[in-house]
Amino acid sequence: MLHVKQAKYQSGFEVWVSFDDGTSGTVDLRDKLHGPVFEPLQDPEFFARLSVDPELDTIVWPNGADLAPEFLKRHITKE
Repeated sequence: MLHVKQAKYQSGFEVWVSFDDGTSGTVDLRDKLHGPVFEPLQDPEFFARLSVDPELDTIVWPNGADLAPEFLKRHITKE
């Protein structure tokens, strides 16, 4: 099972993510946040409030939104 170890807000809707398998890179989530739980993330200031949940081992936002580590890894655009 894949786990997010670190995540850092970059700019816009980009997040740098590091995984426990040694992979890391930037994920652009601009066109990937669909559905009611992701609506607050359309605000860049709210989006920037992401963190890594130590129990879920992935990125989360204050409203409870989260993304699966496998989804994030599949969408890395820059190493």
